[in-house]
Amino acid sequence: MTLRIGAHLVTALWEHAEREHPIEACGVIAGPASANLPTRHIPMENSAYSPTFYEFESKALLRLYQELDDLDEAPIVIYHSHTSTEAYPSRTDIAYAGEPGAHYVLLSTREEIAPRSELRSFRIIDGVVTEESVEIIGD
Repeated sequence: MTLRIGAHLVTALWEHAEREHPIEACGVIAGPASANLPTRHIPMENSAYSPTFYEFESKALLRLYQELDDLDEAPIVIYHSHTSTEAYPSRTDIAYAGEPGAHYVLLSTREEIAPRSELRSFRIIDGVVTEESVEIIGD
């Protein structure tokens, strides 16, 4: 499977991750529930305020899902950054992955790699991690 995502959304993810560093940034890209097309970036607050863990604030997450429902949208991409490790799901990321239809995008902002060089997408279903290709499409 391939995640097709607009270049402007990729730029928004990197800007969010870099702005929050050294805290893990997190958020959602929503899109029409009937399509696998990410269209609307929704940065979220990491209520854990941690460089090694992210957690959506529960009331904000509830509001988000109500809004998605009202707009007939779905969370197409759930993303977060890793601030000192590679962009690969941790055991905690895998345990908390609760949207089997979502693309889980990870970005690494660790200092020893070139800026904006590591963005990867995964499907996480029942604890099984499958990496998928990412196709960045022009805007």
